[in-house]
Amino acid sequence: MHDTRPLLANSDFPAIFRKPLEILQINLGYLCNLSCIHCHVNAGPKRTEMMSLETLDQVLALAQAANIHTLDLTGGAPEMHPHFQYLVKAARNLGINVIDRCNLTILEDQRYEGLAEFLAEQQVEITASLPCYLEENVDKQRGKGVFKDSLAALLRLNQLGYGQPDSLLQLNLVYNPQDAVLPPDQQTLEQAYKQHLLEDYGIVFNRLYAIVNMPIKRFGSMLVSQGRFDAYLNLLRNSFREGNLAQLMCLNTLSIDWQGFVYDCDFNQMLALPLGAMAKPRMHIAELTLEVLNGAAISTAAHCYGCTAGQGSSCGGAL
Repeated sequence: MHDTRPLLANSDFPAIFRKPLEILQINLGYLCNLSCIHCHVNAGPKRTEMMSLETLDQVLALAQAANIHTLDLTGGAPEMHPHFQYLVKAARNLGINVIDRCNLTILEDQRYEGLAEFLAEQQVEITASLPCYLEENVDKQRGKGVFKDSLAALLRLNQLGYGQPDSLLQLNLVYNPQDAVLPPDQQTLEQAYKQHLLEDYGIVFNRLYAIVNMPIKRFGSMLVSQGRFDAYLNLLRNSFREGNLAQLMCLNTLSIDWQGFVYDCDFNQMLALPLGAMAKPRMHIAELTLEVLNGAAISTAAHCYGCTAGQGSSCGGAL
């Protein structure tokens, strides 16, 4: 696999600085039941990295100390972590909103029977990957049979109340482009998704998030292999919109990897870019003091243009 970090290092991206911390985004590990070609963490069934119980408790302690309002759980498939339910219950008992970044197919895996019901019981917000509403496109990007299992999972979630009008159970879908292009207008695409999924499958959901594919890890390596990396990076840079800077997710979010090391965002984590608030290569959650984050500079590189290109992009969709 090609390492794209050296290709992103020389950047003129504007300086940005932290606001008060509100969200912790936790990567519980790289184990996943899928191996999607757009995956920026290179997750898959053979990965063994997994956050320890000790580190999970450190995350909960930081969440309480910082009085954050949201715990955003990612992977891999975060649900495959053996202490996933423990973490969710503990966070909900603290009054923290929990987001589960779910690939949907995990809900159809017999090894995780009852998972969907657990998420509903805990009122976990589900943000689920469905990169297209057409079977051929989804299976091409994520693997054969993924579309069928995703629809089954969505119907199961709808039956539990997710995505239904007047329900407290939030169900969001995530769109990723099929190629090295910017996503279309999020609002227009959301309406197309809602119409197609309802008319063809009887499926409802709350919001669609259109997210830019980052030129790192598996997707970035593919671009390098095809000789398209520079062209894609130029597309991101030439599509920069200054107005998106004020809404970037890294301003109020802290990313924590499976080992407990902290980063400015999930993408920086995958590139091993040190937290901008510190001078040493990396800092563990056990060493972190909240004071060091206040107004601190954020580490940036050329990939940051992905978050500011066009309509903007974050883990919550267009900016």
